[in-house]
Amino acid sequence: MHSSSPSERHVTKAIIQSFSEMLIEHIQNDVIIIGSGPSGLMCAHEVAKHGFKVLIIERNNYLGGGFWIGGFLMNPVTFREPSQKILDTIGCPYRKVDRGLYVADGPHACSKLIAAACDAGARVLNFTEFDDLIVRDDGRVGGVVVNWMPVSLLPKNVCCADPIALESKYVVDSTGHDASAANILYKRKLIREVKGFGAMWVEKSEDAVVEYTGMAYPGLLVTGMAVSTLYGLPRMGPTFGSMLLSGQKAGRLLVDVMKGKIKEDQMIPENVRKSKG
Repeated sequence: MHSSSPSERHVTKAIIQSFSEMLIEHIQNDVIIIGSGPSGLMCAHEVAKHGFKVLIIERNNYLGGGFWIGGFLMNPVTFREPSQKILDTIGCPYRKVDRGLYVADGPHACSKLIAAACDAGARVLNFTEFDDLIVRDDGRVGGVVVNWMPVSLLPKNVCCADPIALESKYVVDSTGHDASAANILYKRKLIREVKGFGAMWVEKSEDAVVEYTGMAYPGLLVTGMAVSTLYGLPRMGPTFGSMLLSGQKAGRLLVDVMKGKIKEDQMIPENVRKSKG
């Protein structure tokens, strides 16, 4: 090998330096998205393509959540009309299998969506555990508290490693059935309840998840299956159309509010506004 070829120290330096630069750049963000399932990735793509600074927090070493496979460990994934149009935008092939129902290859669709989010400019902290929210004196969410995921697996008497905090104008809870950020607010009595998702009912849940997507608390938006958990909507099962549409809606709301096109209270789902009178 040529004497000018990089050695181990150059490889190590490149990794540490690049990661440190990225982390420092994203101590402050426009949007932090917790969870990299289909709704989180779609939201990241929608916001980042408009030039806003987006950081995705993911506890696993891989992105995509359950989007890699459909039901029963089989990898075809289904989409109800009109969500297949999003597959057109990310360049993923699909075919029609029934009236208003389309199917695509899960690994292909997931990899295309990951690439779309990253190509738009979103950055990722994977193997990173969401630990808590930053909440200001005015009650507004102002960022997230995170730690390395393996730290959470260690007994407290073995390792007590403090987390770090990352600020953002808005946080998106895209943590699926767990609704982790919403549950943090509930435990602190900042929101009234987290109802838990209901029984499976695809026809109703597909529309309801999109309808209820939006701001659940000042500074915090909820998207994807976390919407079902927060509001007690039926669970969706192995279909992904409303996950993409929910993420797209959340992203567009964020873009519009940060561009000054709408007021913040317009990000609250209409159904929720009406129920509050």
